Amino acid sequence: PLRVSPGCRGAPGRFAYKLLHDLFANYSSALRPVEDTDRALNVTLKVTLAQIIDMDERNQVLTSYLWVRQTWLDAHLTWDKDEYGGIDSIRIPSSYVWRPDIILYNNADEHFGGSMETNVVLRSDGHIMWDSPAITKSSCKVDVSYFPFDGQQCRLTFGSWTYNGNQIDLRNQLDTGDLTDFVENVEWEVLGMPATRNVITYGCCSEPYPDVTYTLLLRRRASFYIFNLLLPCIMVSFLAPLGFYLPADSGEKVSLGVTVLLALTVFQLLVAESMPPSESVPLIGKYYIATMTMITASTALTIFIMNVHHCGPGARPVPPWARRLILHHMARLCCVHEVGESCKSPQRAPGGRAAAGDAAGAGESPGEGQVGTEVRGCPWDHCLCHHDALLRNVGYLAGCFRQHRANQRRTGEWKKVAKVMDRFFMWVFFLMVFLMSVLVLGNAA
Repeated sequence: PLRVSPGCRGAPGRFAYKLLHDLFANYSSALRPVEDTDRALNVTLKVTLAQIIDMDERNQVLTSYLWVRQTWLDAHLTWDKDEYGGIDSIRIPSSYVWRPDIILYNNADEHFGGSMETNVVLRSDGHIMWDSPAITKSSCKVDVSYFPFDGQQCRLTFGSWTYNGNQIDLRNQLDTGDLTDFVENVEWEVLGMPATRNVITYGCCSEPYPDVTYTLLLRRRASFYIFNLLLPCIMVSFLAPLGFYLPADSGEKVSLGVTVLLALTVFQLLVAESMPPSESVPLIGKYYIATMTMITASTALTIFIMNVHHCGPGARPVPPWARRLILHHMARLCCVHEVGESCKSPQRAPGGRAAAGDAAGAGESPGEGQVGTEVRGCPWDHCLCHHDALLRNVGYLAGCFRQHRANQRRTGEWKKVAKVMDRFFMWVFFLMVFLMSVLVLGNAA
């Protein structure tokens, strides 16, 4: 069998040690590695989005997991690979070589943590590639005007902190961020990540400073919020107009409106806890406010209609314009055919008056008949005083009965007015809830 001597097996290892010793014998990682100090060093940047960890809308901070790749040419770290056993590349700690101070400008991390101290890949022609994963917290201006149907644009701006454009020329390797290894987020959908190179001259310095800005285009997945915030609100809102349909004597009309108002207040607080305290009110918040205003108005109208319904006998008669507008036109419009009391009492008044007249006539008939006849054995001249007292009592009872029927008729008319107004406002508020729901969904689209 073929035997390999121990010296031959260790030759590549000795070449690697020798290469490392020769490269860094007179090397300093503190200076920019260029042969001509007047020339800019080209640094290429590539960012891979691996995961969106969290989007804090209230504090406007995006937490993401990135892979940052930086590539540049170190003119002091080149070798002839034939002299070192054909070694074309080595991997060494990144602290051994000079590294560009590329940082995230809009960093929002309180600890200001940078990239991990990973190795760099050094090639024989002097090119260095440094791949480092990083969990970044970047500030992101969140616009919640169309929450929960909103989209966000979060920018990640990378640039050198101390080197200007005459010393480091920072460029993006691709026109967009790499999304091939992206892990899908349950709340946000990534639409794209375009990259742009900007050269900015700041007020502190006259030199230009280049940076690379990655714009992360996000769209919220609204299914969770639709089923947990929007649909319950719509269903609760459709309960509010049904308060007009409840009978006035049930005593639950105002309680239903107040209960619906409290339920919407709870939903409003849930939305307000997760939104930033800004001037822009989210779309669902506007819907809650409009619905709560509508329910407040409906509760106030319910109280007014209940007062109309419970008008006592001392109330004024229904005005002619109200009788014509409400009891005729609005009742026909709202399909209210049989309202108020039963159909016996309002239409028996003329007969009642005739019956009272008959009773009065019957009381007076003894006076028109035989004069001097005896009533139950009592002569007419002896019972005349009793006859007058009886007529006065019968007339008083007939007057009380007529007044009672008039009061009943007046109270029944007010009850009719209240019921027609209930039905009318029920359909009006049903239409308002439907239109508000359509407007919310239309704005979301």
